[in-house]
Amino acid sequence: QVQLVESGGGLVQAGGSLRLSCAASGRTFSVTTMAWFRQAPGKEREFAAAISRAGSTTGYGDYVNGRFTISRDNAKNTVYLQMNNLKPEDTAVYYCAAGIAPWHSANYGYSSTYIYWGQGTQVTVSS
Repeated sequence: QVQLVESGGGLVQAGGSLRLSCAASGRTFSVTTMAWFRQAPGKEREFAAAISRAGSTTGYGDYVNGRFTISRDNAKNTVYLQMNNLKPEDTAVYYCAAGIAPWHSANYGYSSTYIYWGQGTQVTVSS
C-alpha cells in the first residue's frame, strides 16, 4: 500500500500562486506515474498534471496553458504542483494520485490509471 498526503492548499487572490505538495509513504518503490487531479463542487474530477517516475516526462490538462508545473523529488517521495496566475475557476479540491504502471502517453490523464489517492487539499481563488 501507498499512502499519499497533500498539503499547501489555501485561499489566494486571483493572479496569485500556490505550491501543493504530496508526500508518499509505504511501498513507494512500486510507484511510477504520479499526478494531480481536481474536483470543483458539482463537477467531475478532472486531470491537472502528471509526471513520469524519473520526472523526465510531464503532461498537463488543456486548461493549464503553462500556468502549472509538476515536479517530483524521488529522494523525498514527494511530488509538487506549482500553480501560478491562479483564476477563480481553479477553485477545487486538488487530489494527488499515484500509479504503478509505466508511463503511457495515452492514459496518464485518466483517473483509472491511478490506484492510490490522497484525501485532497482545498484551493480557493478569490476574484
